[in-house]
Amino acid sequence: MRNPSHVTPQEIAAAKARLTLAFTETPRQKLIKLVGWSIFSALTIYTLIAFNFSPERIWHGLGKLGFVLSFMLPPYVWPSWELFMEPVIAIGETLAMAFLGTLGATLIALPLGFLGAKNILKVEWLRFGVRRGFDTLRAFEQLVLALIFIRAFGLGPLAGIFAIMVSDIGSLSKLFAEAIENVEKKQIEGVQATGAGPLQTLRLAVLPQVLPVMLSNVLYYLESNTRSATILGIVGAGGVGFLLYDRISANNWDEVMSIVILILITVYAIDSLSGWLRGKIIGKNDYRP
Repeated sequence: MRNPSHVTPQEIAAAKARLTLAFTETPRQKLIKLVGWSIFSALTIYTLIAFNFSPERIWHGLGKLGFVLSFMLPPYVWPSWELFMEPVIAIGETLAMAFLGTLGATLIALPLGFLGAKNILKVEWLRFGVRRGFDTLRAFEQLVLALIFIRAFGLGPLAGIFAIMVSDIGSLSKLFAEAIENVEKKQIEGVQATGAGPLQTLRLAVLPQVLPVMLSNVLYYLESNTRSATILGIVGAGGVGFLLYDRISANNWDEVMSIVILILITVYAIDSLSGWLRGKIIGKNDYRP
């Protein structure tokens, strides 16, 4: 192989003349780049003006934030075990919301995932309708769903459970369908060669391939829903978020800091456990939190 340092200037000039488009931009490319950067700059400037962005406002806001943080330190120490159990029970309620919401979404998304996979459901128009249904469910934010279910079921964890479940059905169904579409066809053909029927093929050839991926996705959504359930509680869906909002409204900032610390510890524990389990499921045992 020739050493690149031995290429002469004449050879470089000849290459530039022969491959003009590789070294220079056409007028059309320059125009597209100019229009793209102009749109990007205009949108950035417009949003900064529309949101009243200014260094003075940011500096003033940071000062007020520091003033609030000064009230949060040192954190509140509960004087008795009975008082400490209130946030602990609220965190347990939040974890239950996340678990039940994720479980319900998984049970519903599993059959929907098969219906949304093109290698399982051959009827194109029906599969198209199922996939658009996934998109419709994914379009609703959990906070919006929580407010709707609060109006239907009243305040409390039940509204949060339904909000998490409905929101995750669309996302998990889409992930399940994509996992099913990427299965190895040789295993399916091997099972079918033994005379297995459609249901037996799904159970013996498709499900073993996609189950680790499905479980990994479910665990990820479980840890994500643990954080989401905290936010849902602020709008009245129960759990530790409701307790946190109550303490903020009462300006008990030191107790707010203590509750936030408990939430951080809980989320870290859930993330670590979920990551370890995902590593076990997909065969990677070297997970480190």
